[in-house]
Amino acid sequence: MDHNRIPPTVRKTYGTDDLAKVASFAGGFINFGYWQGIDLAAPTTEDRVRSQEQLYRRVLREFPEPRERLRLAEVGCGRGLGSALALREFRFAAVTGVDIHPDQIERARAVNARALATYPDRLAYTLGSADELPFSDGYLDGVFSVEAAQHFRELTGFARESARVLRPGGRLVVTTFFTAPGPDVAERLKILLASFADGLDIAHPLDDFTAGLTRFGFTDVTTESIGAHVWPGFDRYLTDAVPTSHWSRNFLAAWRDGLVDYHVVTATRI
Repeated sequence: MDHNRIPPTVRKTYGTDDLAKVASFAGGFINFGYWQGIDLAAPTTEDRVRSQEQLYRRVLREFPEPRERLRLAEVGCGRGLGSALALREFRFAAVTGVDIHPDQIERARAVNARALATYPDRLAYTLGSADELPFSDGYLDGVFSVEAAQHFRELTGFARESARVLRPGGRLVVTTFFTAPGPDVAERLKILLASFADGLDIAHPLDDFTAGLTRFGFTDVTTESIGAHVWPGFDRYLTDAVPTSHWSRNFLAAWRDGLVDYHVVTATRI
């Protein structure tokens, strides 16, 4: 894989800038969190970490029992904490974290060194991209991705590669923020949110992704909006973490205006 394909904003954000160190992403996870059941009156750093762990649990519960038999890959694993959580709490047979950024793979191996030593044959981190996954055809029982697909330049290759590496009956679970359809949505998001303006995040309409999954051999494609358990909690935490004028506070407004929403997408390989 040609790692020079990493977009400049992605390379910088997850390289020298190391997004995990930003105050809004406490604990090394890099997602907006799933805040159901968390008291939002005065959320703590511990609550923030819990919200991010809960988002992983929300995704991983979509894989069927017995999970001890399933080999999974996480696409866009970042620092790899979610992959380690998947192995530790859900007891999958094996989990491989995949990321396009070599700095993130290096960090994942360092941060999770103890888990790697404990489970040398069950946990791994490796370079790869969403449209060029480092697995043979039909090797995996499951593929998951947590708040990474918004960075993929296009989702067609991700759908195609997920279908290739999954066995028949294998399961794909993706959660991230998708955009509403419409010719002006992307431009409106660029005005509201710097991450869309500078190309870090890409406007991916949900319907386009689900249509791509069907096209490449998935069935039972389902979507569930979880925005009500993401955006208000994330924004409430930001009130104490970033200035009121910071552009990230506009995610809540974008959600309320119907421009963007957070979804869990599941699909089964035919």
